[in-house]
Amino acid sequence: MPLSYLEHFLVQTADIQATCDWYERVLGLRRGPTPDFKFPVQWLYLGDRDVIHVTEGGAQTSANRRRYLGQHSDALSGTGVIDHLAFRCTGLEDMIDHLRQLAIPFQQRMVSDQGLYQLILSDPNDIKIELNFLAAEAIASGIRPDLIASQMPD
Repeated sequence: MPLSYLEHFLVQTADIQATCDWYERVLGLRRGPTPDFKFPVQWLYLGDRDVIHVTEGGAQTSANRRRYLGQHSDALSGTGVIDHLAFRCTGLEDMIDHLRQLAIPFQQRMVSDQGLYQLILSDPNDIKIELNFLAAEAIASGIRPDLIASQMPD
């Protein structure tokens, strides 16, 4: 029974609209069909796959939400037990330009032994987002990371 692919992440927030707006504007996801669960939720799509589900959270979460999904935390910010959401990407230079135009802070990392160049940023709920590009894109463009994993002290 091998896993096939990562299906989605659920993000709980105090502001579904602002969270969805951010994922659309910054990462290019789009809102799409969302089943009626009888509690507020919006599905965000990458191509034809729903990859992020955004719902209400916190102490005031509806009884329907608690009944259907359960709830282990009332947290509305921070990564909690999930450290980050990661996406494989192309178009490193364009993404860097896009993030800078939107004044979205990010860090640049490289994992040499995996051939990955990473941009690390946070969504409006302080959830860490990792954007993974082929390191070859950075090398070809002369883009240099802030930190290289293999060069960190032991």
